[in-house]
Amino acid sequence: MATTVRASGTETAAPSLQLPGTLLGVGLGGFVDGILLHQLLQWHHMLTSTDHDHIGVRYYDPNTVSGLRMNTVWDGVFHTVCWLAVLGGLAVLYSRVTTGRRQVWTSRVLWGWVLAGWGLFNLVEGLLDHQILGIHHVHGGPYQVWWDMGFLLLGAILLAGGWLLRRGGRSVDPAAPRAGRADRAL
Repeated sequence: MATTVRASGTETAAPSLQLPGTLLGVGLGGFVDGILLHQLLQWHHMLTSTDHDHIGVRYYDPNTVSGLRMNTVWDGVFHTVCWLAVLGGLAVLYSRVTTGRRQVWTSRVLWGWVLAGWGLFNLVEGLLDHQILGIHHVHGGPYQVWWDMGFLLLGAILLAGGWLLRRGGRSVDPAAPRAGRADRAL
């Protein structure tokens, strides 16, 4: 984290983008999962594998109206959590960055943390919901273990890629005076 010496001679630390970036990544990654896999492709809903789960949740067959209704409610709960993560990420980012917001929004550091957050979402959701609880799988059927493993692999790639992207970026201190045009490319 960079420090800046202000005119008064005091040092201040640049705001950390780790928490807001990670929260944004978790929420946005959840939205990609929910919108793409739950709604557009309709491969699964939150409770579509509870006939084979590991915790005894009642099965709600998504091919019946009542089953689809219950799965849709739980998809809505899932989307609410994603929405709250995005709102939380934006709130933390807004509270930490009061000047130079363009510099922050275009920084590799922020977007690295967002990718890392998305990868973290995939890893946690994939391990918890697909493997441990077994309440749904990426794409049910005879090859569901491969789909689930691919989801985990994508999460690991996103996490590693985000970490590398963040590491390759310069520390962002939006309050620091910018030397010239080269700094605008952050």
